[in-house]
Amino acid sequence: MSSDDHWSAEEEDSQVSKLTRKARDSPFVPVGMAGFVAVVGYGLYKLKHRGDQKMSVHLIHMRVAAQGFVVGAITIGVLFSMYKDYVKPQFKNGAKK
Repeated sequence: MSSDDHWSAEEEDSQVSKLTRKARDSPFVPVGMAGFVAVVGYGLYKLKHRGDQKMSVHLIHMRVAAQGFVVGAITIGVLFSMYKDYVKPQFKNGAKK
């Protein structure tokens, strides 16, 4: 049996290492995830005090708010990535000329 066929736990990435790498590469992913959890937690907390509002309407509002936070975080992340990749190098190249 060769050493290539032997499986090692160090070769596989754990979930924590994948999340850490993803957070390093695009920092707005964990921000979006944390915001989603915060909005859902707040919505569940407010579920008890929703008054005469129907359950379905409350859940729809909670879902829209959570999705809005995630989409906003992704949009900011994409804009930041575009700035880092396209705009910032132009300033560095323009300063050298």
